[in-house]
Amino acid sequence: MAIRISFFYASLFLVIGVMLPFWPVWLESRGLGPAQIGLVMAAGMWVRALSNPLLAQFADRYGRPDRLMIFIAWAGLIVHFLFLPAHGFWALLAASIPATMFLFALMPLGDAVTMLKVREGDIDYGRVRLWGSLTFILTASFSGFFLQGRHPDSILWLIISFVGLTVLSCHFLPRSDTSGNRDFFAPIKAVLASRPVLIFMLGAALVQSSHGVLYGFATLHWRQAGIPDSVIGALWAEGVIAEIILFAISGSLLKRLKPIHFLIMAATAGIIRWLILAETSAIPVLIFVQSLHAFTFGATHLAGLHFIARMIPAKYAATAQSIYSSTAVGGAMALSTMFAGILYEKFSSGAYFAMALMCTAGLLAALWALRISRRISSD
Repeated sequence: MAIRISFFYASLFLVIGVMLPFWPVWLESRGLGPAQIGLVMAAGMWVRALSNPLLAQFADRYGRPDRLMIFIAWAGLIVHFLFLPAHGFWALLAASIPATMFLFALMPLGDAVTMLKVREGDIDYGRVRLWGSLTFILTASFSGFFLQGRHPDSILWLIISFVGLTVLSCHFLPRSDTSGNRDFFAPIKAVLASRPVLIFMLGAALVQSSHGVLYGFATLHWRQAGIPDSVIGALWAEGVIAEIILFAISGSLLKRLKPIHFLIMAATAGIIRWLILAETSAIPVLIFVQSLHAFTFGATHLAGLHFIARMIPAKYAATAQSIYSSTAVGGAMALSTMFAGILYEKFSSGAYFAMALMCTAGLLAALWALRISRRISSD
């Protein structure tokens, strides 16, 4: 079972390993400027923020998220071919919306399937999820070498190939049965009724979406600073190596620390990371800064999954995880990415100062959620 779930994460992160560092480069090759790149990327995130909870609700309603993932994966593969003839802002925007909606719906549904097995005591989340991070490293590193000197359309063909492999992996996911839920609004009510969950989601959304400038424009900025693609790929890979180490030891750490403590560490690391990136692109400094990705992304991701799993009933798992994904990685990230394009166009690396401010707000929200949780526990 662990091998099949690991295969899913590995396949999906092959796609992300090419898309995250090099998708803005491909969009630029099709005639888009920084602000337009930010808008195209943000639009897909907005649609995903709205559609993911509905798709997850369908999975919870009928109790088979694994079956829904097969359908979504095939749809994602088909719509990615719409990018082949697309040139210019409006055509790329039209293609990005369905492609992003289907591809990134797989992550929260996959996490829901995995966390159901974690609840049953069959697997350790960190140990299966780290295979996704490992393939991201390999892909980001080797795709940098592979793509150097090649036509930008090679980026698109790599992505399409890896989406096809993701489709195959979904067919091997273990059967996941829940009791099903016929009340459409019950999962949403369960989330909204918990004040600590809402405040936690706010903090996690601020920290995760603070990656907007990094994800959208780090590769472009580092290229302009004269850093070769091979080094850029290695920098992306280094961040995920640190993430893998955290995932590998997360099981033991979560026995000692609460998920909210992970979020506090993540927000603090984010403030440090973005303030440094605002000031320099020196490679020795970037090597240090990229190691903080273990906290800014990895710790936030683990905190979200485990906090929600502990606070929300299993029968609402897919919807609850999807609501978290839609806020922390969907709506908030869409806003961040949209404004990141505008800020980067005006201030270049100075846009990272806004990301540091977001992490400061996320830290305050995490401390607030911790205080409320302690008060509820004492009562």
